[in-house]
Amino acid sequence: MSQEVKIAKTLDLKGMFCPGPVLETAKAIKTINVGEVLEVYATDPAAKSDLEAWARRTGNQIIDMKQENGVLRVLIKRTK
Repeated sequence: MSQEVKIAKTLDLKGMFCPGPVLETAKAIKTINVGEVLEVYATDPAAKSDLEAWARRTGNQIIDMKQENGVLRVLIKRTK
């Protein structure tokens, strides 16, 4: 990522399985301000597609998503 992103909150959801990561992300996004970024770490194989679908449905923006050593890191910007 070319620019530095300020993380407002980090969620460590490693070891949690569907629907946990999406439910916890949905709760956490409400605790940060519009325009702020939520960082999520997850190991659930379904987390990538689940979080992408959740972001589309809710209108929040995934600004970065990387998978490394079985851990998915997602940066989600609250848009509303």
